[in-house]
Amino acid sequence: MVPIHRTAARVLPVSPTGEVLLLQGRDPARPDDLHWVSIGGAVDPGETHVEAALRELLEETGIEAVAADLSVPVHRGSHEFSWDGVAYLNHSTFFAMAMERDVEVSLDGLEPAEVGNVLRAAWWTPDSLAADGTAASPDLPAIMTTAIAAVRGDT
Repeated sequence: MVPIHRTAARVLPVSPTGEVLLLQGRDPARPDDLHWVSIGGAVDPGETHVEAALRELLEETGIEAVAADLSVPVHRGSHEFSWDGVAYLNHSTFFAMAMERDVEVSLDGLEPAEVGNVLRAAWWTPDSLAADGTAASPDLPAIMTTAIAAVRGDT
């Protein structure tokens, strides 16, 4: 099956303690396969990557932010995934941002297809996610490490 190419923007909120806020999700075609993924999604027509990242952050977590809250892109990469039996190839731009760990997360703004498939949010360190083995892509812990360094000014 030839994948559908999709441009995406993703946000990695980083706590002062070096954890990253991720979402637990599942593919409706494989509901028992739970995984952790970064916040984000497709860039809509006419949207910039930054605008899409901020919109997705609001939709998926209820957290409002502005462009100045985002870092410069910390990673760009392509990842294959499937959703409800359709193959995709995401071309993602990742942004980091500082965020307090006690921020209130709400899943009330999810798109209808995401309801029941985006299950919860939690803070993860790269090492704990790597050890857990449930990252949506094998390079997510390394991308998280890059985001943490960007927020801390270590880059």
